Amino acid sequence: MRFVDEYRDGKFASFYAESIRSLVTKPWSIMEICGGQTHSIVKYGIETLLPDEITLVHGPGCPVCVTPLEMIDRAIAIAERSEVLFTSFGDMLRVPGTQSDLLTVKANGGSVRIVYSPLDALRLAREHPEKEVVFFAVGFETTAPANAMAVIEAHRTGIRNFSVLCSQVLVPPAVEAILGTPSHNIRGLLAAGHVCTVMGFNEYLPIASRYQIPIVVTGFEPVDILQGIFMTVKQLEEGRAVVENQYSRVVRPDGNIPARELLNEVFEVTDRTWRGIGEIPQSGLRLRKKFADFDAERRFQVDAIRSVESPDCIAGAVLCGLKRPYECPAFGSKCTPEHPLGAPMVSSEGSCAAYFQYGRSGHEKVA
Repeated sequence: MRFVDEYRDGKFASFYAESIRSLVTKPWSIMEICGGQTHSIVKYGIETLLPDEITLVHGPGCPVCVTPLEMIDRAIAIAERSEVLFTSFGDMLRVPGTQSDLLTVKANGGSVRIVYSPLDALRLAREHPEKEVVFFAVGFETTAPANAMAVIEAHRTGIRNFSVLCSQVLVPPAVEAILGTPSHNIRGLLAAGHVCTVMGFNEYLPIASRYQIPIVVTGFEPVDILQGIFMTVKQLEEGRAVVENQYSRVVRPDGNIPARELLNEVFEVTDRTWRGIGEIPQSGLRLRKKFADFDAERRFQVDAIRSVESPDCIAGAVLCGLKRPYECPAFGSKCTPEHPLGAPMVSSEGSCAAYFQYGRSGHEKVA
């Protein structure tokens, strides 16, 4: 497939792997902030191509995984109501709450449907005026424009039986939270290309300067990632700390301006809790007062629900890059894709799911 195969070309991958090997003189830890990148790294064995000096650290780059347990429990509480038709992307249905998950609610007779766009949920609200249709709005900046569009369209057309359970989070504040932790050993960052497609990368400029850390906006294919690592190592070896754009075929400095304007119209920035990390100031989005009637937490009064994580799950340490999935005692035994303890084993972008799917056990050459 044109424009994909070339970024999976073994010759190009080998070129960048050798270029990294010839360039590096010191040990460097580099974190990727994207679950899609994590899956590519594990699937294609990218770590096995790198010299021992390079350590790859998997960050909180999966929006499903960082959705806090209490938000899952709130979703379940809403979905169990007889008047509700609850809609969500498929990867949220099996994320475990405290006692259950959305798939179990569906199996028990609840009206839970998988949709592929929030506009599909809005269509269902039109078709089922007798139901309260709720869309589970989870994601980074990438999914937020479509969610904003659904809210604006519902407002414009007067659809009152539609609402969103909003768990939108923002990546740069999470990056700052990690870099502000004294115990971290991260020396370079691969920024998520899809987020920067919407938001651009100007938000990273002060972060790179403040923490003196190279940040390279990177795509998702093997050659993308290896080139991003090469660009990061080159900065580190030269003593530079700036923002560079490997994903220039898609990403522009200012991102998608109409999408950003749409986000600003519908949402305002708020504090958000990240699973395994805790509350990060100004790291999420909530509906503006103008659109408060479409807020499912407010409509169904579930914001008081609080939850406690399972002590057997180390998802937090995995999401912060402090532990590898196989370092969890429950990995592959108590916790599997069929019976997960935490979201990283369920999500298509979760690092635990990637290690399980591709048979990574820690015995290979890993960072």
